[in-house]
Amino acid sequence: MNFKKLLISLIALCMSSITLAQNNTTTNYYRHLRYNHVSPYIQLAGIYPIDKATASNTSHYIFNYNDDKQLIEITNNHYSTERRHSLGSIGVYKVVITHDKQKETRTFFDIKGKRMSNYREVYKEVFTKNKKGIYTKLEFFDLANKAMESNWKISEYHWFKKRKMVIEKRYNLQKVHQDISTYFEFGITGMVLRKDGSPKANYNLNEDLKITNNSVGVASYQDTYDENGNHVKYTYHDENNTLVMNQFGLSIGTKEYDAVGNYIKQGHYDPNMKLLRERDIANNQYVKLSAKASQKDSIAIKRISLGYLIALQELKPDLMKEVMNDSLNKVTVGFSRTLRKEAVTAPLTKERMIENAKNWNKSNARFPPKPSNHIKILDIYHRIATVKLYSDNWVEYLHLTKLDGKWSIVNLLWQYKNVNRYPF
Repeated sequence: MNFKKLLISLIALCMSSITLAQNNTTTNYYRHLRYNHVSPYIQLAGIYPIDKATASNTSHYIFNYNDDKQLIEITNNHYSTERRHSLGSIGVYKVVITHDKQKETRTFFDIKGKRMSNYREVYKEVFTKNKKGIYTKLEFFDLANKAMESNWKISEYHWFKKRKMVIEKRYNLQKVHQDISTYFEFGITGMVLRKDGSPKANYNLNEDLKITNNSVGVASYQDTYDENGNHVKYTYHDENNTLVMNQFGLSIGTKEYDAVGNYIKQGHYDPNMKLLRERDIANNQYVKLSAKASQKDSIAIKRISLGYLIALQELKPDLMKEVMNDSLNKVTVGFSRTLRKEAVTAPLTKERMIENAKNWNKSNARFPPKPSNHIKILDIYHRIATVKLYSDNWVEYLHLTKLDGKWSIVNLLWQYKNVNRYPF
């Protein structure tokens, strides 16, 4: 074999090895991520494993691992209506994770493959690990690879172990120590983890690393997870481990889930387990159509819609003020001399329409002596509606919304009934 053929063979062998390495990954599918509201130190984990066929028909995450069983990519096909925590969701379409000696780097991408920020509003996360593979530091970077702060004003996390606790300290770009978040007053914290890596307790520590109360008397919050990995209970305690009320007005929180791990109900309790409040959690898995509109709503929609025309015709600014929403957007088709083409006109505001109701028809020459006002409700869905108005000169489409029990006009698109006014 001559040198040229040998070189070609070696290149082909290398390419085959690269392809084999790229394809030799393990892929797992999960319905949900394990909930985390403690620290980015907590490992990303999927719960409720499913197969590829099931995943194709439901909300899910895809986890890819390399030969060393290291997580190298997460694809987010999870769609949900529930509120997200900055630590409880990746908040991006794809996370790419690279491993280099004692560094783990996470970069974030949108569905088109463009770099984006995650829920912490950072573009890159770089973890430093010790020789045992345990996290010791996390740094945040922007698109230019410059150090940056998260939405909690944190630039770096530092971790070290002391007995059963993982101690966490956080700093901004000026190396000033930061609380655990912008809305929760915990300074230095001590984390106790279960064998599976889920958080068991998070303690507020003083400079001597002793458990201490914050300014509202809370020294720890403690978590309970069920056998499926669902976060089912969280409690707040003082430095003596006695249940106390936190700054949000609860001592104990409970969370309920359905058979496949969808979060469906929340309860808040005082230290004696007296119920303070509870609510159902909206979920994308159980979409319930709105019931048919009531006769009361239909009557109100007709009155509000026709009230707009009556306010103009009969000079009733108070009626116009009632029927128009503060965010009114009224437009029509016009001709832009600047653009030299047809365009949508600048929107009229609620304030302008109230002024029109004061004087636009003062001469009583804008409408026939007996105006012809007709209405057709095209659709009502819960708290939104679409209406078509016919009057002597115009055809108009209205969007209405119901806020605080009252219907009002949000959008109004109109055109002259005489279409010959519009050249084609």
